[in-house]
Amino acid sequence: MGRMTGVVLPGNSTVEFREFDVPEPGHGQVLLKMKASSICGSDIRAIYREHLGKGPEGYRGVICGHEPAGQVVKVGPGVKRFKEGDRTVVYHISGCGVCHDCRMGYQISCSSPLRAAYGWQRDGGNADYLLAEERDLVLLPDFMTYVDGALCACGFGTCYEGLARVNVSGADRVLVVGLGPMGLAALMLARAMGATKLIGADVVAERIALTKKLGLADVVVNADDTALATVKEATGGSGCEVTVDCSGAAAGRLLAIKATRQWGRCVFIGEGGTVEFEPSPTIIHNQITIYGSWVTSVPHLEDLVERIPGWRIRPEATVTHRFTLAQAAEAYDLMDKGRCGKVVIVWPN
Repeated sequence: MGRMTGVVLPGNSTVEFREFDVPEPGHGQVLLKMKASSICGSDIRAIYREHLGKGPEGYRGVICGHEPAGQVVKVGPGVKRFKEGDRTVVYHISGCGVCHDCRMGYQISCSSPLRAAYGWQRDGGNADYLLAEERDLVLLPDFMTYVDGALCACGFGTCYEGLARVNVSGADRVLVVGLGPMGLAALMLARAMGATKLIGADVVAERIALTKKLGLADVVVNADDTALATVKEATGGSGCEVTVDCSGAAAGRLLAIKATRQWGRCVFIGEGGTVEFEPSPTIIHNQITIYGSWVTSVPHLEDLVERIPGWRIRPEATVTHRFTLAQAAEAYDLMDKGRCGKVVIVWPN
C-alpha cells in the first residue's frame, strides 16, 4: 500500500518524522486508517522529555501515540468480527491473551514478555495507518466522534475505571485534584455517574479557568494552603465521600486524602511523584480506603463507549487544541507546557 509518515519521540523534548511502509495485516489483524490520535500526559512524562520508563513504560523507538481511533480499511485472515468501514477505538495494550490478567480483560497488567503497548513497544497512532490486533478493537457508536473515541482509549477509560473502582453514585460528593485532561474527564464522568456535587482543584490558572468555562464542577478552588478548608466548607465540614487524584503530585495527593470524609474512598489515578502522610490520624482513624487504579479493561472500555451515548456527554469537549500530523512537534510542545486541555492530532475525513 506504499509509504506513510510516522512520528517517533527520540527524547530531549523533540519530535522526529520518519517514513515507514504501510503495514499489511496478518492473521487476526486489521489495518486502520487513522482519524484521531490524542496525546497523553504519560507520553510527555516518560517518552517525550526523556526515555525514563522501564518494563511496561519502556519505549522502543516505535511510532508513538497510544490513544488511537480510526476506520478499518483492510482485514487479515482469521478476523472474526470487524470488517472494512467499521469505526473503532483501540485498547492500547496488546497482551498475550492467555495470562490471568488478560483473561480478565486487563491487558494493561499482562505479565508476559509478549505484552506490547501501542506507541510504546509496538507502532502507535501517530501515523497515517495503524496495524492492530482485532482483539484490541472496540466498536465506536455512531453518536461518538473519532476524537471522542481517541480520548476514551486511555484518558476517559482510565478515569472511568477509577470512578467505577470507588463505586461513584448519587450518594457521593466528589473532589478531583488536578484539572488537566484527566481531571476534566473525571469530572465529566463523575457527573454522568450521578455524583451530587463536584469540586475541582488545581494550581494552574489556565486549568482552573478552563474547568469553569466548561462548567464541569460546582466549585473550583486553587489548590493552595487554603484548599482543604475551602473543600470542607463546601461540604458542611465533612469532606467528600469520594476524592480523585489526577495530579500525580505530593501536595495534590495529600489534599485528596485529607479532603476525604470519614469512611470515604480516595483513588489515585495520576502517575509519578510521591506522597507522605501520617497513617493513623489521616486514614486509619478516619476509616478511609485508598485505591490505586491503572488504565482499564477491554470490557470496561466497551461499557464506557456504550454508556456515553445514553449519558449524552462529549469527551471531545475537553479538547482545546487540534493539530495535523505535520504539526505534531507543535502539539507535543504545547502538551508539555501543561497549560491547556486535551491536545489531539486529527486527519481529514
